[in-house]
Amino acid sequence: MRGLRVLIILALFVGVASCSNSKFRTYNGPQVTQINVYKSSRTLQLLHHNRVLETFEFELGFAPAGHKTFEGDGRTPEGYYFIDRRNPNSEFHLSLGISYPDAEDLARALEMELDPGGDIFIHGTPQMFRGKDDWTAGCIAVSNRDMEKIYAMVQTGTRIAIYP
Repeated sequence: MRGLRVLIILALFVGVASCSNSKFRTYNGPQVTQINVYKSSRTLQLLHHNRVLETFEFELGFAPAGHKTFEGDGRTPEGYYFIDRRNPNSEFHLSLGISYPDAEDLARALEMELDPGGDIFIHGTPQMFRGKDDWTAGCIAVSNRDMEKIYAMVQTGTRIAIYP
């Protein structure tokens, strides 16, 4: 019995744990200092400095190639941003906001007389989109279970690098 209790405490200390059936999990491991998103391989990595803590698969927008230029283009931005907000009541299970557009994105869109768009998130996947490829309007969609882990591990202010 004592060994089981030690294993449970250890699991809670080093990893993400679920609280009953809640979508909110706790995380007591190393701080996530960077998120790397690789659009071409559809992999998202959570890192503590240079060490990969977790890797997740995801879906993108309906036109995934290239950098987001304007609202409605179906693209996900590329470049360096940060997590600027957390939404526990997202219609997409849970979500983390990405700081797009930055000053450069705004200037590029204004030069072309376009609206750069916004509201780019890492979020979960509603039932109606499960199993579908590249269905978002430009966001990064992971499974709801993966989103629960990501939401627990990533704090506002975490840097995110989005690569082609």
